[in-house]
Amino acid sequence: MCLRKRSGYRPPDLINAKIYTGPIPAERGGELAMGGGRSETSALSGTGGGRDMTTTQNSQRPNACCFCWCCCCSCSCLTVRNEEERRRRSRRKRISQDTKMETILNCEACTKPSADEMRLWSQSFDKLMKNPAGRNIFREFLRTEYSEENMLFWLACEDLKQEINKSCVEEKARSIYEDYISILSPKEVSLDARVREVINKKMQEPSPHTFEDAQLQIYTLMHRDSYPRFLSSTIYKSLVHGGSRTSSES
Repeated sequence: MCLRKRSGYRPPDLINAKIYTGPIPAERGGELAMGGGRSETSALSGTGGGRDMTTTQNSQRPNACCFCWCCCCSCSCLTVRNEEERRRRSRRKRISQDTKMETILNCEACTKPSADEMRLWSQSFDKLMKNPAGRNIFREFLRTEYSEENMLFWLACEDLKQEINKSCVEEKARSIYEDYISILSPKEVSLDARVREVINKKMQEPSPHTFEDAQLQIYTLMHRDSYPRFLSSTIYKSLVHGGSRTSSES
């Protein structure tokens, strides 16, 4: 005999069962409300998290640069160019700071130039460079343009030409090379590849004329580039004006 029949067990009638539509007890309702809130909150937070993640990914995604074919958050070409310009300005300022005291201490001894002498400087660059006072004033102007190393190099070459002692020649030539020719020097002058190659060959056996080609190139550079601006600068004009006024008063 079946135990279910003996115990009076009757299986539930699932087909004809009625759905309960009555009120929900308070405790059960609270649990459902809390569960539903958590579920909804979780769903919303999950959705929001997805949006946040998408936004973060979009914000980190590189933008295509409109000026070049690289893909970066900012144009790498412009960044490199700005960095090079910043380094160049920093290098020029460092040159000015390094040579400022050197220029003051090593300034050539000379007498005060007359108004006529200063007027002659405007006639030719050679007359300016042959006058010690003119060289000093021109050096002062070059310092304002962060190119004083050109004059310092030219003067060092002139000093080397006067040297006779072989050991002193080698020492001075090595010093000039390290200070003005080496690419590692903050006071490096601007020379083309041909002149640099000639200097490197001559440095194997230095002589008083090791830097002749480089000196001529820097001289030409100062003549063509810096000298015209010097003549129109306030430094030169104020000197000429002051000298003319002193001459007229005397």
